[in-house]
Amino acid sequence: MAWLLLVLAGLSEVASVPLLKRSQGLSRLMPAVSALAALALSFYCLSRSLISIPVGTAYAVWTGIGSCGAILTGILFYGESAGAGKLAALLCMIIGMIGLSLTS
Repeated sequence: MAWLLLVLAGLSEVASVPLLKRSQGLSRLMPAVSALAALALSFYCLSRSLISIPVGTAYAVWTGIGSCGAILTGILFYGESAGAGKLAALLCMIIGMIGLSLTS
């Protein structure tokens, strides 16, 4: 259950990224409130996962999911580049998160 909560925390963080972009610096109410709600859910799920997952592993996986998700969101929805270097770095991040998960 803790790992499921951790994944949900990471995905909630990913959901907040396009909402923050749409909020235009938190000046648009609904995207701003939605982003803050997604971040609150993310922190709640992260805090619950920390009950049984080591803090270093949980934090690395949480930020990794958020970072990878933000990169993919930028590529898929905002026309950001998907160069070989960026994709290789993304793969390294994913391998690192899997490695941490398997060794915890």
